[in-house]
Amino acid sequence: MILVTGATGNVGSALLQELQAFGAGPLRGLTRDTARAVFPEGVEAFAGDLVQSASLKPALEGVRSLFLVSRVGSDAEIIEAARRAGVEHVVLVSSISVQTHPHLGPAGENLTVEQLLKDSGMTWTILRPTQFASNALWWAGTIREHGTVRVPYANVGLPTIHPADIASVARVALTESGHQARTYALTGPERVTTRQQVGAIAAVLGREVPFAEISRQEAHRHMAVFLGDEVADAVLDLTGGDVNDELLTVRDTASQIIGAPARTFEQWAAENAAAFR
Repeated sequence: MILVTGATGNVGSALLQELQAFGAGPLRGLTRDTARAVFPEGVEAFAGDLVQSASLKPALEGVRSLFLVSRVGSDAEIIEAARRAGVEHVVLVSSISVQTHPHLGPAGENLTVEQLLKDSGMTWTILRPTQFASNALWWAGTIREHGTVRVPYANVGLPTIHPADIASVARVALTESGHQARTYALTGPERVTTRQQVGAIAAVLGREVPFAEISRQEAHRHMAVFLGDEVADAVLDLTGGDVNDELLTVRDTASQIIGAPARTFEQWAAENAAAFR
């Protein structure tokens, strides 16, 4: 039995589809609302909330492997609940910031979760992806309304990763041997600036998308309302304000594990065009 948390999210939903397509199973998907969740045929929907770790107990019964996204709920309680339930292997989604920007608060929190898992007695695989292509959905409302996409660091190119590639690596780690006690830094196949991302979205929409570069100060003012000052600063550092060679490095780890070329941002934009129309 494999349990996928965050099963309706960008990575979790793609992971369930892959696991089902490859014949892995039995499968469970954890979601806060089973009535609204749409899972592949044969996937057992379980109601639960990572923020309320006690709600996970029924979903964890009989589970051998767990896919877990960090820093959603109390990771210490979730990991302990998994251990008590007899889970053998956990695939954890952390962040590449653990190795590129360990001084940042969120990176330190991710590192703490990684260590909790390593100390749990369960076997583990840790995934450290870079910026998600799906972060571009932040602009969806603006683009649908024919507004101007306003971003800082417009010409800084990061090796943005398609969430489905994270899911593909997770599927391999959950179902094949040789990935226990391994940590994988995952990136997309090339660096893509925010200016190029907006251009790719405009191309699939078949129209111009207005674009403007703004200052860090203006970006921080808007982001802090939703994220708080510390997280807003961390996000701005990771998206261009404090880039380094480690963050900018394009890695072929995902393609090597999956056995196929990594998906491009253009592919993600084409697959998600409806969100911007």
